[in-house]
Amino acid sequence: MALFSQLSNYRNFGLLVLRVGVGVMMFMHGLPKLTGGPDKWVELGKNMGHLHIYFLPALWGFMCAVTEVIGGLFCVLGLWFRLVCMLMVINFIVAILTLFAGGSSVLGASEAIELCCVFFGLIFLGPGAMSVDKG
Repeated sequence: MALFSQLSNYRNFGLLVLRVGVGVMMFMHGLPKLTGGPDKWVELGKNMGHLHIYFLPALWGFMCAVTEVIGGLFCVLGLWFRLVCMLMVINFIVAILTLFAGGSSVLGASEAIELCCVFFGLIFLGPGAMSVDKG
């Protein structure tokens, strides 16, 4: 369609909008986890049990929170972008497993599934030209 034929010229702007939108939301989502302290980290880290990892739950919970907060900031900046996306995919796989283990349906886990797919796709797309490390 002629109306949309020129939009591919703005691919990097589209990636910037996606990076900033998702990155800010990940930062906001992770901040309460990070500031929740060791009790919150242990609670989060126990979810690694779905992968049969039971040791050091506070460390795993802390890493989950740091991945969301620092990863969200790095996503906005486009810094170490593909690594951040890989860590986010791992975070959301654990979230999906936790939701399914808790009895959620696919619809109940849809947000985690959607974000896992977004970050997985972004691994291949990269951050675009409008990033700190220029893709």
